Amino acid sequence: MAWTHIIGHESVQALLERYWQRGRLAHAYLFVGPQGIGKVRFAQEFAKALLCEKRGKSLVACDDCPSCHLVTGGTHPDCQIVRKPSESLEFPIEVMRELMQSLSLKPARGSRKIAIIDDADDLNEESSNCFLKTLEEPAPGSILILIGTSAELQLPTIRSRCQTVHFRPLHTRQVREVLVAQGIEDPLRRDRLIPIANGSPGTALELDDPELWDFRLQLVQSLAEPNFNPVVISAKWMEFVEQAGKEAAAQRARAAQVLRLVVEIFQQALHHAIGVPTRELEGSERQAVQQLSKRIGVAGLLRWLDRCLDFDRQIDRRVQLVLSVEGFIDALSQQRPSEKIGAVTR
Repeated sequence: MAWTHIIGHESVQALLERYWQRGRLAHAYLFVGPQGIGKVRFAQEFAKALLCEKRGKSLVACDDCPSCHLVTGGTHPDCQIVRKPSESLEFPIEVMRELMQSLSLKPARGSRKIAIIDDADDLNEESSNCFLKTLEEPAPGSILILIGTSAELQLPTIRSRCQTVHFRPLHTRQVREVLVAQGIEDPLRRDRLIPIANGSPGTALELDDPELWDFRLQLVQSLAEPNFNPVVISAKWMEFVEQAGKEAAAQRARAAQVLRLVVEIFQQALHHAIGVPTRELEGSERQAVQQLSKRIGVAGLLRWLDRCLDFDRQIDRRVQLVLSVEGFIDALSQQRPSEKIGAVTR
């Protein structure tokens, strides 16, 4: 049956089933939770169940009727998924207007029309106001599903008109199951990705790029040197992220991926500095972690992690990337070796 395709989120499925049984489905939902945990796929299965032509008493699709096949193939005329264009930083109003026009038409095959709006965090004022009109006067039988990471990132007027559904990160076992299903059968490869994923299989799959890991090693080895050159390191970082493409969105995404991997290695160095066991590292990474631990010390690593948070916020706020990278590396260079919070007694 349809829900067997979904790994995790059993509580959300049970919640929607209760609403279905009580005849209390909302006309608009806001699905929120970390990126990469399967919210869009869940929304597709929800839509499939609603549009199924052979559905029984439960909100479960048959996975066999023409409607189910059309939803699975992404070609159902009454189920649309819209996303922000990859080269855009915001959700363009033209995409939203086209979707709202489509929703105003009668369903082609049944009694419902469903729209799944991914990247709702990136709705700008114009596209939000356009969408708000549809929320205030929904077409009969329409169900709107917004996908975002946080309810707080949506306009209060939109948030108040949607039923918010919270999705949690997946358990380690479930992340491993997704990675195996996606063809990552090497256990060492999975074990390297899972701790960084924080319950998000999508994040793990994004980071499963040998070039990212090679660059991280080069970067961390440079930072472990006693007198590293921040100008040279910043230039190398920008050269690497620019390989992701000319679009600013692609470069920011690549910079965020590098930062996530760098944060993990800083955390490993901090654990080593205070005597906490770390995950098994390869030889070169282990040596870099030991050097960082010894040279920077506990206090310095804590400050470095704070700078990582600052850099991450600048990426989210779309500060000019080259300035953010230069500022981040320069801030790291200001940390003097072996400043320690007391002495860690072992």
